[in-house]
Amino acid sequence: MADKFMSMKNLIFTLFSRGGKYRSLTPDYLNDHTPKSIDMVFKAAFDLGKNVLYPMFEEMDRHPPEFIDGKIHVHEGVRPMLEILGKDGWISATFPEEWEGENMPTSLLLCINFIFATANYSASVYAGLTMGAAKLLLNFGSVGLQNTCLPPMLAGKWQGTMALTEPEAGTSLGDLCTEAIPFKDGQYKILGEKIFISAGDHDGVDNVVHLMLARIKGAPVGVRGISLFAVPKFRLDAQGEFMDNDVVVTQVFHKLGYRGAPITGICLGEKNNCIGYLVGKEHRGLSHMFQMMNNARLEVGVGATAIATAAYHAALDYTKVRCQGRKVIAAKESSPIPIIGHPDVRRMLLFQRAVSEGALALILQCGMYEDIFAKDPSQTDCHLLLELLTPVAKAYPSEMGILSTSTAVQCFGGYGYCEDFPVEQYFRDMRIHAIHEGTTGIQAMDLLGRKLVMENGRALILLKQEMEATMELAQKHGGLTQMVQDLSGAVVSLEKTIHALGAVAMEKGSDAYLADASLFLEMFGILIIAWQWLIMAEAALVELDKEGLKKRDILFYKGKLHVARYFFSYELPKMEGLARTLENSAQMTLTMPEACFTD
Repeated sequence: MADKFMSMKNLIFTLFSRGGKYRSLTPDYLNDHTPKSIDMVFKAAFDLGKNVLYPMFEEMDRHPPEFIDGKIHVHEGVRPMLEILGKDGWISATFPEEWEGENMPTSLLLCINFIFATANYSASVYAGLTMGAAKLLLNFGSVGLQNTCLPPMLAGKWQGTMALTEPEAGTSLGDLCTEAIPFKDGQYKILGEKIFISAGDHDGVDNVVHLMLARIKGAPVGVRGISLFAVPKFRLDAQGEFMDNDVVVTQVFHKLGYRGAPITGICLGEKNNCIGYLVGKEHRGLSHMFQMMNNARLEVGVGATAIATAAYHAALDYTKVRCQGRKVIAAKESSPIPIIGHPDVRRMLLFQRAVSEGALALILQCGMYEDIFAKDPSQTDCHLLLELLTPVAKAYPSEMGILSTSTAVQCFGGYGYCEDFPVEQYFRDMRIHAIHEGTTGIQAMDLLGRKLVMENGRALILLKQEMEATMELAQKHGGLTQMVQDLSGAVVSLEKTIHALGAVAMEKGSDAYLADASLFLEMFGILIIAWQWLIMAEAALVELDKEGLKKRDILFYKGKLHVARYFFSYELPKMEGLARTLENSAQMTLTMPEACFTD
């Protein structure tokens, strides 16, 4: 099963099927990368995933990191994996040439990270976190910090992290307590505690650099007083040798899934000797960190999509070989059939494929907007669309991925609940995605409370224009007429719901407006994925019109059309129930007294 965790054909199709008017205006957003060169890169990434990451998939779960005598020991394959990723340029791929990078577009990086995560999500996060931290230093760090940290980080010898969460503050970053006391020349003494740091310490690297939020002594309260610091586990002395930086690991959290990478707690400055280096400007830490956080939210979506994809392929393979039962009209003496022949099993496979492939399309749509904006900074509309869609790209794969991997377990029956097959691990690995980098509730409030209304709702107007461009293109194909009508009706339904929620805000205030934000996010997400499926259905029809297609290709494109129709028939109608609840909200989450939550 080591070569069945994803479909390269589907990945390439999804990448090149991106739609909307901005795709037409900037067809070269992937820079100089051609289909042939992209295919070579993807195959190299797949081989690395198959031969290096996947063989550790089960082992990293069964033998999680151990905390022994103050040190965290991870799977022995982590260090050589990171050395390969550094030596072969995977970690530095998106960096400029002066840092031995290739200026790789975000879209291609998302695809590569998707490949790695389908092979082994836990293994993939080590390099992913380092990339994000290194990019933050490249954009906001001093020249000295860059020259010290970037070479070993990009070589896979040092780990980078994002250290935000504290025991008391949690997601409420404005309440963080970690303190930075000015010391000398941009250096600060750091005092505090951080928890839930992915890859926060381990023996697979020589050093760990924490990109950390803290409050400079005397700074304003709330988020306006937060600054960003680079806090290494070891700092370098005058001779370039390691010296302890008073960063002490306090624990490794034992987790439901995602066990291959340690999640740590650390204590800073117990001996008053923890030095942090200011990154960017004082009191601008949260805005700087949002670069890494927004990228991390997309990466969470990638990880969830990847796990759902791997679980789907495991389920698909199993249902083709597992024989059980007969068709209803079959003779009793006939042989059992592969369970993929049963309608309910096909329903489960269709659901998984609709979720995982729809989510991948959304992720790459976001990557396209980011690349167009990077190529031409005057394309601010693309940046607005990226901002609007990021909460959905994080939340939809995470929440629906839980249901999708659960459905994969169901395809295996009792075997799926056991460790004999990988889907039980996929199910456990999936669960964290709806939590880290901002819970679903946080994403929902971000979408409804901030993204929807930014620039007087301009992002939503742009999104509607993108959908209309897709519908206009799809309308040319007679076979897509019904889907176009259904999507158009769904857009009207969303607009009606938004107006109803606006009235709630005017009448009852912001608490009432945001009370059911998660339901709105769910509704909005269904609409977005329906749009993505219409894009892919139109692209599939275009391919089917070409002459000389091989049978395998014909079946692939026809399969795309079937799954698109499934989504419009089975998933899109769920918007109606959500709209009804949101438009006629009884405000149950506000009106039920706390005292009534009793046993």
